[in-house]
Amino acid sequence: MPKEDAKSGRLSRREQRDLDIEIAFLEGLIRRDPQYLEALRILGDDYTRRGRVADGLHIDEQLCRLRPQDPLILYNLACSYSLTGQCDRAASALEQAIRLGYRDFRWLARDPDLKNLRKHPLYRQLRAKLRSLKQKPSPS
Repeated sequence: MPKEDAKSGRLSRREQRDLDIEIAFLEGLIRRDPQYLEALRILGDDYTRRGRVADGLHIDEQLCRLRPQDPLILYNLACSYSLTGQCDRAASALEQAIRLGYRDFRWLARDPDLKNLRKHPLYRQLRAKLRSLKQKPSPS
C-alpha cells in the first residue's frame, strides 16, 4: 500500500501514477470478467483513494448487486454514499450492514469516509441503535 503524506492524506505524484496504472489494469480485468469480486473491491477502493468517489460508488453498487447480503460490501456502499453527500442512502446502507452482521463499531465511529453521515441527524438515530447492540449480551 502506498504511503500517503501523513499531514495531507495525499499521494505523491509517483504514487498517483502507480495507482492510475493499477486502476487501468483492474478496469481491464473487470471488462473481461464483470463479476470478479476481488478485482471489483480493489478497484472501488482505488477509485476512492484517487478521489474518483462517483466511480467508487458505481463499483460499490455493482458489488452490492452481486452480493446483497454481504455486510462489508454494504458498509463500503454506505461510505461511498456518505462521500458523495447522499446521507439518507448512507444511513440506510449502514443500517442494513449492521443488521446483516457488521460489528466494527470502533472503526465506524472514526472512519473518515463516514464524516458526512456523522454530521447528519440520521446518524444520531443509528448511534442509538448501535448502543443497544453493544449492550446486548452475546449468545453463549
